[in-house]
Amino acid sequence: MNRPQAVEPTRLEDAFEVFNRFSDQLTTSYQALEQRVERLNGELQSAHNGRLEELAEKERLASRLSGLLAALPAGVVVLDAAGVVQEANPAAQDLLGEALLGVAWRDLIQRAFAPGDNSSTNALLLRDGRRVTVSTCPLGDEPGQILLLQDVTESTALQQRLQRHERLSAMGEMAAKLAHQIRTPLTAAILYISHLSQPRLDPAKRAAVSQKTLSRLRTLEAMVRDMLIYARGGSPGSEQISVDELLLEVEQSVAPLLPAHGFSLSRECSPAHIRVLGNREALLGAMQNLLVNAIQACGQRGRLQLIATLDGDGRVRLGLCDDGPGVDIDAQEKLFEPFFTTRSQGTGLGLAVVQAVALAHDGSVWVDSSLGQGCCIGMCLPVFTAATDGDTAEKNTAGERHE
Repeated sequence: MNRPQAVEPTRLEDAFEVFNRFSDQLTTSYQALEQRVERLNGELQSAHNGRLEELAEKERLASRLSGLLAALPAGVVVLDAAGVVQEANPAAQDLLGEALLGVAWRDLIQRAFAPGDNSSTNALLLRDGRRVTVSTCPLGDEPGQILLLQDVTESTALQQRLQRHERLSAMGEMAAKLAHQIRTPLTAAILYISHLSQPRLDPAKRAAVSQKTLSRLRTLEAMVRDMLIYARGGSPGSEQISVDELLLEVEQSVAPLLPAHGFSLSRECSPAHIRVLGNREALLGAMQNLLVNAIQACGQRGRLQLIATLDGDGRVRLGLCDDGPGVDIDAQEKLFEPFFTTRSQGTGLGLAVVQAVALAHDGSVWVDSSLGQGCCIGMCLPVFTAATDGDTAEKNTAGERHE
């Protein structure tokens, strides 16, 4: 038999040394791994705690927002991309009068808003008589939008009462001026009537005196009419009025009388088929006042033009242009003040009435004139565009809907 060879002591020592070295390295690596695992566990726990705190903060924020929405006096409605209500606060449900979740906004318009609301204000009329404004904003990156409904019933009524109070307050100041304006034609009428009482008055003179008396009485009637229109604030109405037809009616009412006085009158409405909402008689009277004002400013003869143009902001500029002497800048600032006039025979009420009618129709007045270059003056009124019931409320949201 072969006897096993004896291992040299040095080789055995070398082997143990290698083994011990690798063992030390393994121990060191394991300890390092343990430290890394411990560090990662700490980081994971810290991240977890941070997420929990973040989640808790978001829950607190959501709770606060929920409480805020519930307490808001204004209605808040959240629509998805299809226009269906996803969220609504109690104020919105109170305003619209029904449960809102899952209901299409278009259907809500039909049920909650009054059909054929012909108000000249920007507020929309609900079926229960309240008025609301509707504001919209997108949901950011998420498709859909948020609607804010504000009940402006009381503020609208308060604004109307304030405007009426201001007009009535001005009546005290205007009463003295009106009395002065009335005295002259009234005195003349009384004088003419006293002539009519003379039994020997020539028939031709009697006819002439009668005509003068009638003229003075008509002046008085026009002044009282204008004063009442101004005091009432223009009497807004709810009729849908074709601007082209309105200008045609104005033209037809005065055109036969103008050539004999040296005036020509033309009409331009661009584009055609513009409509406004309001009181036809008030608007007709305001345009006739513009005509009378232009004729008196021009004197003996001139060219007049009735105009209607869109201004690009959903409004139409109704007015009258003449080729008269024009109006200087200082006078333009006072043109619409009651009883302001540059003519000795003027009452100063005609253009004040125009402004009252414009304001009553949610509009404004404008002047474009230079000395020696004629004058254009008129009203700027909202264009009526609602073709079907509820269109106005729908347009308040459709323009900003994000698909």
